[in-house]
Parts: sequence; C-alpha cells; structure tokens
Amino acid sequence: MPELIAPTERLHSSWLAAHAEWTPGDHQDGAGMRLAEENAFASPEVFASWVRRLREQSDRTRPLAEGWVHATHWWIVDDGAYAGAIDLRHELNDFLLRAGGHIGYSIRPSARRRGLATWALGAVLPEARALGLDRVLVTCDEDNLASARAIERNGGVLEDTRETELGLKRRYWITL
Repeated sequence: MPELIAPTERLHSSWLAAHAEWTPGDHQDGAGMRLAEENAFASPEVFASWVRRLREQSDRTRPLAEGWVHATHWWIVDDGAYAGAIDLRHELNDFLLRAGGHIGYSIRPSARRRGLATWALGAVLPEARALGLDRVLVTCDEDNLASARAIERNGGVLEDTRETELGLKRRYWITL
C-alpha cells in the first residue's frame, strides 16, 4: 500500500536508486530539486541539507527567496521504497499560474503504470482544501497522456493547452 511521507534522510539509498533511473538533466516535477544547493546527492551531508530545505519550505513563518512560494513536499513510498514525489504549492505566483500550477508530481520510471500518480494526487487534494484553497491548477506536458489521465481521474477540467516557458502545457483546474 503506498503512502505519502515527509522527505527523510532514512530513504537516501532508495532515493539515489530512483534518481539513477532518470535521464541526466530530466526535470522531476514536484521533487524540489531546485532547492538543492549542489547536485551531489550521494553525499549524506548534501542530501540531509536538501531534505531539511524541502521540509522548511512549508513553514509559512519562514521568509522565502524572491519568486518562491511556500510548498509542502511529500515522497511517495511504495513497499518501503521511494517511488516518487509530489508537492503542493500554497499559492500561485505569475510563473506557477502560467506553467507550473499548485501541484507537481513525478514517479520514478520503474514505478510507473501502477496508478501511483493518480493515487498521490487524490491524497494531496484534501491537503489543498485544508490550506483554504477552493480549486487547484495542475499542469502537465501536452504529450504526457498518463499524467493527463491522472489529473482527469481526480476531477481535473481542461482549461486549455498553451505554450509556456516550460513548453506546451495542458492546464487543468480541480474544484475542491
């Protein structure tokens, strides 16, 4: 049975194995990779520092750098192993409204086609409601039909498909 957990140093080796499945340079939406000060995740110290930043980003009392919004990060764990990540951005800035949305997620390649994205998105929607949001924007690449299905299965209504700084994106709204 999958579960959502806060990022933890305990899954370092599992996270590294998942990270190795991605093509170098691929974006892992919802994983918070941009919060890492360096891309040396094999180092336990670098990994621990990154995990700490992921957890701190949800603390609304902490000021954030220009252009960032508070977000809560979870790891999707299946059978005790890291299977992916999902984050909930507490509000939309201009960039997120255009391209990124409230929720981002990614599933490691070996864990795809098992319904984890659909499940995780559904599990995070009550968290968005608890933050006071009445609807959320979720986007996906125009050609990512698996992600589009996950969003639609969770009530996503397609607003449009548009060119963004992240490429051609389908934009869905989910009413909470």
